[in-house]
Amino acid sequence: MSPPTMSPAVVPSNAADDLNLIPPLNFAMVDNGIFRSGFPNSANFSFLQTLHLRSIVYLCPEPYPEANNEFLKANGIRLFQFGIEGYKEPFVNIPQDTIREALKAVLDVRNHPVLIHCKRGKHRTGCLVGCLRKLQRWCLSSVFDEYQRFAAAKARVSDQRFMELFDTSSLKHMPMSFSCSKK
Repeated sequence: MSPPTMSPAVVPSNAADDLNLIPPLNFAMVDNGIFRSGFPNSANFSFLQTLHLRSIVYLCPEPYPEANNEFLKANGIRLFQFGIEGYKEPFVNIPQDTIREALKAVLDVRNHPVLIHCKRGKHRTGCLVGCLRKLQRWCLSSVFDEYQRFAAAKARVSDQRFMELFDTSSLKHMPMSFSCSKK
């Protein structure tokens, strides 16, 4: 008796495309229509296209690279840049007004789906997402747990202090359409 013959595997025509879907460093979904990550590069562009982004909230002061600008233009994505310096402790000065303005861009559903990113998706992005979580009425221990999950060994007490002391009262009037706020 001869061994059974193996028929060739049927590979869908888009399987090769799926192999090119590489998310940026520290990528995660924050809420419906809100994503976070480290700095995306050209290897991540195919993945980002699947998100059908309308906007990117960029938290670094450096100019956006030309290749990234071309990607934004080709895909009709609006860039909001909030230049927050990447400080190292103990000289950390996170500007509350800048975080507040960035939150307004993130909260505006006309900008969704939106990607929030900085260089590594840890500190600046973590602070912005932490302040967003405060608006969502998360308890501080959960806010800090999420921050630490992304910052890992690089977690900063000063970032956590910033999130704890961040005043959300001026943003309470903003319409919010978070998954956890649905009644």
